[in-house]
Amino acid sequence: MSKSALLKSSIAKKYWMALTGLFLCTFLIGHLIGNLQLIFMAGEEGRRAFNVYAYFMAHNPAIKILSYLTYFSILFHTIDGIMLTIKNKKSRPKGYAYNNAAANSSSSSRNMALLGSLILIFIVMHMANFWYKAKIDNGSPFPLHVYELELKQDGKKVRNDQTMYYFTHQPTLQPIPKNRKLVYRDTTNNITDLYIKGTNIKIAEGYKDLHSLVFAFFGQDKSKYGFPKNEQALYFTLFYIISMLVLSFHLWHGFASAFQSLGINHSSYNKLIKSSGKLFAVLIPLGFAIIPLMIFLNQI
Repeated sequence: MSKSALLKSSIAKKYWMALTGLFLCTFLIGHLIGNLQLIFMAGEEGRRAFNVYAYFMAHNPAIKILSYLTYFSILFHTIDGIMLTIKNKKSRPKGYAYNNAAANSSSSSRNMALLGSLILIFIVMHMANFWYKAKIDNGSPFPLHVYELELKQDGKKVRNDQTMYYFTHQPTLQPIPKNRKLVYRDTTNNITDLYIKGTNIKIAEGYKDLHSLVFAFFGQDKSKYGFPKNEQALYFTLFYIISMLVLSFHLWHGFASAFQSLGINHSSYNKLIKSSGKLFAVLIPLGFAIIPLMIFLNQI
């Protein structure tokens, strides 16, 4: 049995590959549930819900720890899998008179390293398009979530114009009237802190408008919120859908294989594991693929 390039023990490699794979499966479920808010909640309510979710994911200490664990799992699972595939091919005896690979294994199982590499490319591009833009200062502060509210008193309109408000994570401090110049934003290093004009008194922290970024990226004009329409949205939408198809093929074999590697292998429940794995391999990527498609088609 060949040894892992990252772990000396092949048994340890087998367990770690399985555990990181299953951990990433649970991550996919949580990530999909959060992202489905993009299509199941429309308008300002949906925009607000998704930005609240994104803020929680970026600031909760437990989530931060899980995020670093996810990054490690992705890198380990991909790199170790590729190196192991290379070592297995080098150590495989040559000179077989006949080798019917299709009869002994599925196409997804024979191409797990390739599928994993393609998924890694997708992850890098996905993080570059969203995570990097939200986290790294690109020379201008990331737009915050603002919304327009018509001021009324006793059910009657008291102003002819509309007032813009920052949306903050402190419910008792919203809305904050921007047009009255009571608030300014600290733009140093893309900070979202809001202060009273003329003072250094922090009164709130604004939400970054990730919702508008996602919608603009997949072709909807959100320029009034600071994000112009992506003119290459069609190509990126197709890229995301194809990437989810690749993920589906990877999960088709990988889900059940992880349980087998952990020794969870018995005739009484093997069929259930395989069936659940195939259902998971279809539904999770399909859920992710529907999101950019519906946004691009402007169906939300």
